[in-house]
Amino acid sequence: MNQTAPPPPIEHQRTVLRDGLRLDSGQLIRPLHVAWRSYGTLNADRSNAILICHALTGDQYVAERHPSTGKPGWWANLVGPGLPVDTDRFFVICANVLGGCMGSSGPREEMTDADGNGLGRPWGTDFPSITIRDMVRAQKMLVDHLGIDRLLAVIGGSMGGMQVLEWAATFPQSVFAAAPIACATHHSAQNIAFHEVGRAAIQADPDWMGGRYWETGRIPERGLSVARMVAHITYLSEAALTRKFGRELQGGSALTFLEDVFQVQSYLRHQGSTFVRRFDANSYLTITRAMDYFDLATEHGGLAKAFGGTPTRFLVASFSSDWLFPTSESRALVRALNAAAARVSFIEITTDKGHDAFLLDEPDFHRALGGFVAGAARDLGL
Repeated sequence: MNQTAPPPPIEHQRTVLRDGLRLDSGQLIRPLHVAWRSYGTLNADRSNAILICHALTGDQYVAERHPSTGKPGWWANLVGPGLPVDTDRFFVICANVLGGCMGSSGPREEMTDADGNGLGRPWGTDFPSITIRDMVRAQKMLVDHLGIDRLLAVIGGSMGGMQVLEWAATFPQSVFAAAPIACATHHSAQNIAFHEVGRAAIQADPDWMGGRYWETGRIPERGLSVARMVAHITYLSEAALTRKFGRELQGGSALTFLEDVFQVQSYLRHQGSTFVRRFDANSYLTITRAMDYFDLATEHGGLAKAFGGTPTRFLVASFSSDWLFPTSESRALVRALNAAAARVSFIEITTDKGHDAFLLDEPDFHRALGGFVAGAARDLGL
C-alpha cells in the first residue's frame, strides 16, 4: 500500500464553548469545540428542532455533499425537503461527536491546558477517555447554545442510537420523541471483540508511532484500513455479501494467490483505502472505546431507573439480518421501556442487508420513521 499523507485540513462550521466540558473521567476539556451542520429553518418558538446522532464513522454532513469525499450525505435519502425527516418543516441538526475528527474536540484538534490555552500540538493519544454520555453532554451544550429548550426528536442508528438512548435517559425533559435504531443498551462481548481486533491492527502498524504519527506527517494507514475492513464485514449480512459478490473472481487466476482474486477482497480493500483518507486513527480508538464502555443499565442503576417516568415517546427499529445489533437486543430495550410505562412503538424490518440497512433504501423503515416524526409534530401542534 502506498503511503497516504494526512488529509488536508477542512474548515468546519463549529461553535466554541469557552467554559468547556467536564468529562465522566473528571478531566476538563476547555474550550469545547462542537462542529455541526443544520438543515431547514428553526421556527419562532424553537419547537421544530430534530437532532440526528451519527454512527461510529459518520459525521455531521447528513444531507449534503461531504467536503472530503464529495459523496452525498450519509442520510441524504432520509433527510431533506419532502423526505421522512422533512427539512421544509423541521430544523435538523447534526453535530460531529466529541472525540471525532471533523471539527469537534478530539485527538486531531489542538491540545489545550486546564486554562484553555493552546499547546501547539494535537491531542493525539493524550485526548482523554470519553463516554457516550460525554458525547451527549457536548450536544446538549450546543442545543442550549442555540436556545432550544426541547427537541422535537432525537434520531440515530448504531452508535447514534446509543446516543439517542443516552439523551432520553439523561435529559428526558429535553426530548419529546426518540428513535433509537439498530442499537442496544450496551455493547456485547462480540462487538467489543471486533473493535479490539481493529484497535490492535492500528497499534501494530509501524506508522502508528505510539499514537504520535502526526509528528512524522504519516498515518497508520495499513492498520486503519484493516480496522475498517473488519468493521465493515460486521455491517453486512452473509446474504448481502453473497448476493453482491458470491465467489466471483476479479479477473485473475484463483491459483496465483498473488493479488485480490475475489471481488469481495477488492471491495473490502477499497473500503479500507478510502476510509483512511477521511478518518483519524486516534479518533477511531477513542470512539470505539466509548462504544465498548456504553452500558445504560449500569450507568443509571438499572434500565427501570434510566427510563422510569419518562415523558419521551419512542420508536425502536431493528433489522432482521443485523447480527451486530440483533433484533433480540431491540426487543429487550422495548421490554424495559414497557416496564417503565413508556410510550413505545417497535418495528422489525425484514431485509437481508444487515446492520447497514438503516443507511440504505428501506421503504418500510422510512415510512415508519416518517410517520413517527409526523405524529410527534402533530401532537405538538406543528
